[in-house]
Amino acid sequence: MNRDALRQAILEELSDIAPDIDTAGVKDTEILREEYDLDSMDVMNLLIAIHKRLQVDIPERDYGRMQTLGELLDYIERQSQ
Repeated sequence: MNRDALRQAILEELSDIAPDIDTAGVKDTEILREEYDLDSMDVMNLLIAIHKRLQVDIPERDYGRMQTLGELLDYIERQSQ
């Protein structure tokens, strides 16, 4: 899956968790928790949904590494190789 397809998949999962977010405007550098007022459960649910959808293992110890969409994309790309 290329980066654009990964980005779209992540944004779809984000939209399911926080439907009020306009995912078309999400930038790769924005800290998701701060910019979109996500709480820790929202973030955890997002990572679990991504794991289920993309079949990428994301250990809990790595959750803190993925604060932005760009960091999340980089992490998933590395894990998928």
